[in-house]
Amino acid sequence: MRMIRTELILEVRDVSRSFGGFTAVDGVSFTVAAGEQRAIIGPNGAGKTTLFNLLTGLLRADAGSVLLGERELIGLPPHRIASAGVSRAFQTTSIFPRLSVRQNVQVALLAAAGLTRRVWGDGWSQKRDEAERILEEVGLGTNADQPASMLSHGDQRAIELALALAHRPQLLILDEPTAGMAPAETAATMALIRRVVAERSMTLLFSEHDMEVVFGTADRITVMHQGRVLTEGTPADVRGDARVQEVYLGTADVAS
Repeated sequence: MRMIRTELILEVRDVSRSFGGFTAVDGVSFTVAAGEQRAIIGPNGAGKTTLFNLLTGLLRADAGSVLLGERELIGLPPHRIASAGVSRAFQTTSIFPRLSVRQNVQVALLAAAGLTRRVWGDGWSQKRDEAERILEEVGLGTNADQPASMLSHGDQRAIELALALAHRPQLLILDEPTAGMAPAETAATMALIRRVVAERSMTLLFSEHDMEVVFGTADRITVMHQGRVLTEGTPADVRGDARVQEVYLGTADVAS
């Protein structure tokens, strides 16, 4: 069994966000312990992506507080939140397709160091070794010189993971990391994520529709429905909750 530290890394307190008359996130509260692997699940429209946008500064909450350790994140722009130790990868890949795999990671490393103006010209000589170390870590060392667009969908998601690692995060947020993948790619991607998270002693917060991935990865699960937290608990707790089966999993039993 993995060891989870007792101190909290993330505290989300009564966070809300509305768009016109629609409340997408409605008083959401939860905490995540350092070293934990936490899943956020729920049906489409439950508010998961909006919540992640609030945690990472892409949207500003109407109310509530988000603490990373003792630091308030609400009101900080995305680059300040990244510098504080939070990295995110999105549902859809956001790589530079015409750049090489290595150059994609170099851009992220230069951005993390506040050196984005040096990307062009002789900028490609900077952060090269560090980029290659990260690519080896995510299994793309032999692909460093390939255009990013030439890689498979699964390998492009591995590039996104490498970009997130460039910021040396304490907390890694992944929004549906296996979306659009075949079963073999899903298994390989989640094995990679679990390995990297363990090796770097990171905390993982992720959303996912594949329940096999959720139950096989998460220490605890928070279930959202209509913008609110419906319930949370261990995979066993959530698996057996009749409300979760009704609104998300269906009435059929979830395979062990």
